[in-house]
Amino acid sequence: MTYSGAVKVGGPADVHELADLMISKVAVGPMDNNAYLLRCRATGEQLLIDAAADPETLLQLIGDDSIASVVTTHRHGDHWQALEEVVRATGARTYAGRHDADGIPVPTDVPVDDGDTIRVGRVELTARHLVGHTPGSIVLVYDDPHGHPHVFTGDCLFPGGVGNTRDDPKAFTSLLDGVEEKLFARLPDETWVYPGHGKDTSLGEERPHLAEWRARGW
Repeated sequence: MTYSGAVKVGGPADVHELADLMISKVAVGPMDNNAYLLRCRATGEQLLIDAAADPETLLQLIGDDSIASVVTTHRHGDHWQALEEVVRATGARTYAGRHDADGIPVPTDVPVDDGDTIRVGRVELTARHLVGHTPGSIVLVYDDPHGHPHVFTGDCLFPGGVGNTRDDPKAFTSLLDGVEEKLFARLPDETWVYPGHGKDTSLGEERPHLAEWRARGW
């Protein structure tokens, strides 16, 4: 199967098959949110990134094997609208950035700080805290031992720029500084980027435009 990362609301999931991890991407809701189901190939344990909307679609994606965890990338409502129903149906542990947890109405079982490890089966994800889109946004980095890294960026990084900072120059500078320091400076061009909305990209595709983003201020 060839993974493209191009999905649409109401359409099927697209599945990225890695050696140790299966990544299923689906688009849900009126704001075309992406949700990602991660499945450890060795153990079958599953983790959902952003129970964004449409619990029926997400629970169908999860299937009979259920999920152990749900990670919410940030506190904006379009990224947690289905969280309560998904947690009720699955009993999953909830994770979110420590500084965004108070803005998410479903209690956060595990507040996440920069550098924390979140596991799905035998697979380890590293959380990176980025300030600017929200105070407590987190991205998740999977450093695939069999290939290049993969990073789930929520609304912090998209094809063409960083996330919305609501015309706040300090927030924009904070977010772009964080993205440069914690992603671009540490990860190779081959790193696959899975954003919270829209199509995927890579750090190599976006790296040449960093100075342009900083100059334009968004």
